[in-house]
Amino acid sequence: MKQTLALKLLLGMALMPLAFPASAQSPAPAQAAARPQPLASGGARTCLTCHGTDTKVIQILQTPHAVKADPHTPFGQTGCEACHGGGGDHAALKAAGPSILFKGPNKSPVAERNAQCPSCHQAGLRMNWQGSQHQTNGLACNDCHTIHVSKDPVLVKLTQPEKCFTCHAEQRADSFKYSHHPIREGKVVCADCHNPHGSAGPKLLKEFTVNETCYNCHAEKRGPVLWEHEPVRENCLNCHTPHGSTQARLLVQRPPYLCQECHANGSHQTIPIAGQNLAGQIAANVRAMARGCVNCHSQVHGSNSPNGAFFTR
Repeated sequence: MKQTLALKLLLGMALMPLAFPASAQSPAPAQAAARPQPLASGGARTCLTCHGTDTKVIQILQTPHAVKADPHTPFGQTGCEACHGGGGDHAALKAAGPSILFKGPNKSPVAERNAQCPSCHQAGLRMNWQGSQHQTNGLACNDCHTIHVSKDPVLVKLTQPEKCFTCHAEQRADSFKYSHHPIREGKVVCADCHNPHGSAGPKLLKEFTVNETCYNCHAEKRGPVLWEHEPVRENCLNCHTPHGSTQARLLVQRPPYLCQECHANGSHQTIPIAGQNLAGQIAANVRAMARGCVNCHSQVHGSNSPNGAFFTR
């Protein structure tokens, strides 16, 4: 009997409402998320009412993005708001900016900015963007691309390198060296070797390997050949540095010193070569002159001659 009474008392206490203020019973409801802005009633015309005198803005009308007849373009959809998001409140109240801001101190987070461009640009060379080095390092599309101009500088050969050099200062310094790819001359650009939007290869290379990337231009080095030179087939970077070198032909260092890093196991290969072996010295060695080992072993990338085992022909 006593046990039954005690049980009823416990159940009654458990069911009684607690005499605490409502604020203590449950946390305050979370603040409602910011309401997305509606679209402006007049579309792009409304935006240009204020921004039409800004030359940096009005140039958008000279770009492929402003082709109204093409439903795939921003102006074929909702105009400026196709990229910037709804701007109805911004137009009506002249207060905060549109939903998505790409520049300025109040620019939107990188994830929000980058969500706009892939809505149209997601196939082809951009299919590997997710997880690429540029994406994981917080790079936004508009950090490289300039949309409101008729010619995006990063898509023009003469101006693309300077855009890349903004971040890649070491490669910029290499481009001033004695031997370099003709990047500053406008004949080769970074995108000829690299895909900035992501790649399955190393270092954002367009191909799966360094050699396959080099063969796009240097097809004569591809082979197959009768006599292979192992370092050549393994990796072009064993001997060459791609962005610039103080040595001829983008070599890591000049022959014979470069060659003797591997070849020092017999015959004339074991002769130590140093400054005293150069021209004008008493002990001058012909193998240290001009192109060094390549004076004789001219087919260093491989030979198709039956008698070319030592790459002499």
